[in-house]
Amino acid sequence: MAGPEFPHDSPQGAAGEALGAGATGGEGARAKAEWRGLKGDVDNLADVAAEQGRGLLDAARLQAQDYIEQRKGEAAQSVQDLTRSLRGSGRDMADKPHVRAFFDSAADGLESLGTSIERRSLGDFYGEAEAIARRAPVAVAVGTFVVGLLAARFIKSSKTLDDDAPLAGDPRDSFRA
Repeated sequence: MAGPEFPHDSPQGAAGEALGAGATGGEGARAKAEWRGLKGDVDNLADVAAEQGRGLLDAARLQAQDYIEQRKGEAAQSVQDLTRSLRGSGRDMADKPHVRAFFDSAADGLESLGTSIERRSLGDFYGEAEAIARRAPVAVAVGTFVVGLLAARFIKSSKTLDDDAPLAGDPRDSFRA
């Protein structure tokens, strides 16, 4: 500690008394005991708060993992539904073998993606994304930039014409160019 452990520990004066204290030996010992008790109570409260914080964090983590697992199952089901649709479309192309082969190949790829989504955990996906980012950081940065541009373009294009029009009844409208 940088300062005295007890608040009444202060520099001694010339007569050997604590400056500004004026407490007798018995009162000083009792004050030190009270201070130690208070310090112990604060330490116990801090331990309880830290334990409750860890419990809350664990509960939030479990809830997030359950939510992600549920969404992962829904995503895998959507991919499998798309696979069935592609296979059905490929069967309709029986007279065109090259086109049917394309549909079958796409369906096979989607089927493996669907089973991969079901089989893997969140940690697996995170580890794979991290490995890709480590192998090709420039590609990840460029991809993120492109996605940002596309999102901005989408948001800008979804703006309605009324958003550009000034508000009716605004007294500043007559001053706008």
